[in-house]
Amino acid sequence: MLDRLIKGGTVVDGTGGPARKADVGIRDGLIACVGEVTEAAREEIDATGLLVTPGWVDVHTHYDGQVSWDPGLTPSSWHGVTTVVMGNCGVGFAPAEPSRRDWLIGLMEGVEDIPGTALAEGIRWDWETFPEYLDAIERAPHAIDIGAQLPHGALRAYVMGERGSDHTQLPSPEEIAEMGRLAREAVAAGALGFSSSRTRNHRTRDGKPTPSLTAGPEEMLGIAAALGEGGRGVFEMVADFADLEGEFALLREMVKVSGLPMSITVAQSDAAPGQWRRLLDLIAEAVAEGLPMRAQVPPRAIGIMLGLQASLNPFGGHPTFRQEVADLPHAEQLEKLRDPGVRARILAEKAPDTLQGLLGGFDRLFELGSPPEYEPAPEASLQARAEALGVEASALAYDLMLGEEGTALLYRPFLNYTGFDLDVSRQMLLDPNSVPGLSDAGAHCGMICDGSFPTFLLSHWGKDRSRGEKIPMEDLVKMQSADTAALMGLGDRGRVAPGLRADLNLIDWEMLGLGSPEMVFDLPTGGKRLIQKALGYRQTLVAGQTICADGELTGELPGRLVRGARPAP
Repeated sequence: MLDRLIKGGTVVDGTGGPARKADVGIRDGLIACVGEVTEAAREEIDATGLLVTPGWVDVHTHYDGQVSWDPGLTPSSWHGVTTVVMGNCGVGFAPAEPSRRDWLIGLMEGVEDIPGTALAEGIRWDWETFPEYLDAIERAPHAIDIGAQLPHGALRAYVMGERGSDHTQLPSPEEIAEMGRLAREAVAAGALGFSSSRTRNHRTRDGKPTPSLTAGPEEMLGIAAALGEGGRGVFEMVADFADLEGEFALLREMVKVSGLPMSITVAQSDAAPGQWRRLLDLIAEAVAEGLPMRAQVPPRAIGIMLGLQASLNPFGGHPTFRQEVADLPHAEQLEKLRDPGVRARILAEKAPDTLQGLLGGFDRLFELGSPPEYEPAPEASLQARAEALGVEASALAYDLMLGEEGTALLYRPFLNYTGFDLDVSRQMLLDPNSVPGLSDAGAHCGMICDGSFPTFLLSHWGKDRSRGEKIPMEDLVKMQSADTAALMGLGDRGRVAPGLRADLNLIDWEMLGLGSPEMVFDLPTGGKRLIQKALGYRQTLVAGQTICADGELTGELPGRLVRGARPAP
């Protein structure tokens, strides 16, 4: 007898093949059968009118601390995600020598904008080595499955001590050998791979560059070769590519000496708007020569949310705001900012160069709105709207920021939006060597809200886009399930097929979409984070159990640690 039978749904199986009417039978946490099923079941789920898809696999999250205190792992579990991979960008909390714990928290806070007080309060620290960290994760059940990668920053600090936090310091040959040994040990214990960051955008809480920024070829290739000796694991890399050809050559050599797959973050920047194309071409050349390299790309622009409750707002650096408003409780801030005299003084002041450099002009700032608009046209910019109204753009921004009782959000897309549309994102997604990623779920709590990427990928590109071509729904499902699972070597999930994990979504396609981001204060010590709910997921199943129904967690906790690559049955 089956445990559960999903009856009468339209199966989109993750292979890219056409949708079809079929039943899905579940037994012992696995998919037992797909098709016209007559076998009896203890429970039957009516999926008439719903899509039945694999659960989403999100390969780029930062739940490394949140995994200690949040069994639900929201927001991912609200967005149909059934497997998350953390430990990206070279930051994480293992291995961790006790005296370096505060430094690791400062690195995560600086790089990923997660409140350090919440991390300090919420992390249990019942580990030191990476295998012990995996054991700690495994002891605590969660709603969804979790895969972990070994972060370069933590590894470097563990082996080199205080010197490891300084990217200008070179490890000795013995220290490189020890990093390689520990990396191989971590993968043998169940780490999915190794991650590193080589971008100046990643800095500690104190503003210092990430420790792996300029790690030399001896260090990078030494770790890669050691992992290659174990024959398992993947690499996740983020880099500035200021020297595109030289930097890529090093990453390519890591793949060559190890024989292991690598994914590289690819996004368009305004400073070098054509570089993404060259990077995809280099990846294609490597793939043609038998090197397993992939681009990890965002399905929309990566953008900052600005608002009175957010980490940034357009007036946060103005002297009057800093001196008279910044430290007040929210209600008092709102009352103060509504004062005409305060408004006039703030608008008369010039924004600091650092803030202006980050935000740019008002021609690239938009009202996010409800429902949120992630592909706004140039004429929707605050500059264009202000000109049409005959007012100053700064005044319009000020007034919009005070909307919704001071909780309104403005949107500044800063990657993948040079041309004021998402055509670049579409080209990246359709590249044969790319997978969707970069959601950063669990991170950037006060500024970015991209844990909703999987839902946006399906809803925007599959049905809602109005400013250009869409992408077939079957292809989108494959991208976010089978393709992302394959990137991490997880052959036991990502498709609706007998023998695979019964990780599934039941989706009301017409309803699928996003709510507006909102700030909540539910982290340890009352820390804040932006969250965003999804619409249209009628049920999300993990190992055959319903962990979320109509946007609410059920309390079921079937999720487990995913130890290492999983072969297809």
